[in-house]
Amino acid sequence: MKQTAKPFLTLFGIALIIAVIGRIGLAIMAASGALAFDYISASGVAILDVICSILTGSAFVAFLFAAGLALCLSTAGPVLYGYLYAKGTPGAGHPLTAFLWGWATALAAIICLVVVASGILSAVQVGSMSSKLPGLPVIILGVIVFAAFLGTLLGAASMVVCACVARTQSGRGGLSSGLLAATAVCGLVVMVLTVGTFSTLNSVAINTTALLAWFAADVVVNLLLMLGASRRLSRGEVAKTPAAKAPASHRA
Repeated sequence: MKQTAKPFLTLFGIALIIAVIGRIGLAIMAASGALAFDYISASGVAILDVICSILTGSAFVAFLFAAGLALCLSTAGPVLYGYLYAKGTPGAGHPLTAFLWGWATALAAIICLVVVASGILSAVQVGSMSSKLPGLPVIILGVIVFAAFLGTLLGAASMVVCACVARTQSGRGGLSSGLLAATAVCGLVVMVLTVGTFSTLNSVAINTTALLAWFAADVVVNLLLMLGASRRLSRGEVAKTPAAKAPASHRA
């Protein structure tokens, strides 16, 4: 138990930090009126109210499972990428592969969500939704584009994990402390962007210009986080090189 305590406590710490940051974000949206926790929203019929009116009873429970599966896959992607980098796997630790695997992970998560969600709605609900949706090719293209948007976030998370690993390998701190600090700092940034984007989306009359501006800000910040982590990772690689040569010189 002593040997395995630190990794598990780090995991629990990361989850707690995310929970606190998420709670702060929810409090901000509740105070601003973007979210209403009453049974009937007092601010008209926003998109979230429409979705919740459809997902009731067993359908809601099934959707929670589907959403949990998608979130687990999205979380496991950056963890796996960081693990591959720590093992020295070729290709791991580069922004392009981080983005591409982040895109693929997001797409796989969405597909899993659709697979489960496709069986939780009645024929009447499916027919009603189908009449309001665009054609299948447009939906598929939209899913691919949305997955690419999420891929920037997962790619940034993957590179941040790699930067924490590189920092530890270069002897500049522990992995646990680095991951906890990165979760807190990056989590606050993501929370602010999520609150702004969702608050703009969850409204009776959606301001398309404002929504696109928030989406653009999300992508830009995600790319900045990805490239910033890449630079720190490169510095870690440079700092790690002399340390790797030290044992050979001692033996000589």
